[in-house]
Amino acid sequence: MKDPIHQDELNRILLKPRFKLRYTDKKEDIIAQFRKDLADEKCRFPGKVVDHHIVIDVPVEEESFWSPQLHVEVEEEGGMTIVKGILGPKPKIWTFFIFLHFAVAVTFFVFFVIFYSNWSLDQDYTFSLTMCVLMPIIWILLYFVGQLGKKFGYRQMQELHSFLLEALKDKTPVNDQ
Repeated sequence: MKDPIHQDELNRILLKPRFKLRYTDKKEDIIAQFRKDLADEKCRFPGKVVDHHIVIDVPVEEESFWSPQLHVEVEEEGGMTIVKGILGPKPKIWTFFIFLHFAVAVTFFVFFVIFYSNWSLDQDYTFSLTMCVLMPIIWILLYFVGQLGKKFGYRQMQELHSFLLEALKDKTPVNDQ
């Protein structure tokens, strides 16, 4: 992960790297190019195009728990076409991961209320205080597990990103990239 996706330093720490590309070509032409490339029998990436959203997955035989998914959104803005991309885990993995973060946060607040109540009543609060300290540690560990997952799927992220750039190679980029 030495090179961030699309050379954006912020993408080193984000669990779901993002990028934005600008083109002078029409939105419909760019979407048509993706439809064509994904329909090509030589294309190894499964994907689907729905309106202006394009979802590209890694090949089924290479898929693992940490395999990423590329979600591309094509929009027109100010006379140019903007291609926005997000590389991240599949929605079911991301939802589970967010659920874990939410569960840790709720657990922290529950134990904080118990700690405060016991402290106010001059009762033993050791366990609740321990849990209040432990929950942020678990939350930080979850972040590092996410970064580890990103590292495991990084090669596939690069492959998906390369596929995107290959699909757009004949399009005319706006020079301020």
